[in-house]
Amino acid sequence: MRKIVNSTYLSLDGDIEKLDQWAADHWSDDLERYATELLSGADALLMGRETYTDFASAWSARAGADAFADRMNALDKYVVSSTLTGGDWGDTTVIPREGAARAIAALKERPGGDILMYGFGPVARTLLAHGLLDEVRFWVHPVFAGGGTLAADGFRGRLRHVRTETLDTGVVVLTYGPASSEK
Repeated sequence: MRKIVNSTYLSLDGDIEKLDQWAADHWSDDLERYATELLSGADALLMGRETYTDFASAWSARAGADAFADRMNALDKYVVSSTLTGGDWGDTTVIPREGAARAIAALKERPGGDILMYGFGPVARTLLAHGLLDEVRFWVHPVFAGGGTLAADGFRGRLRHVRTETLDTGVVVLTYGPASSEK
């Protein structure tokens, strides 16, 4: 069975949205190596509509710029949405929000590598609630962004710590699995 791995940049105060204001300050060769390894282990991307829209624009514009951008653009993409009917970024499949957990469970059963998911929004929360999210990797950046959003709506969930990696700029990648899992 394929794993769904969520990868989310996070400030110390929980911001996961305004990455353009703080994440680039911590980019390094070490961080790039880790991101490339994570992307290389996946053969599909899963995202919500907002992430898809942002990524489609940004990564399409970088086509041919480097191997990372080319890999990002080449992967199969799955986007959960109640408003999109199709995608314009490579091989994109739209999964209707209603019934998404069932469709994603079937996607996990197909042969292939990891399914990589960026950002921790409504789709990640749905996956966690249905036991479909196998890992969450929070890339904790040593910065207070001035307004955390991770649990602003009262979302709560339990995870089990799997490992911690510290990168050379002080970014700490915390990897978690489901609290009930013994993986």
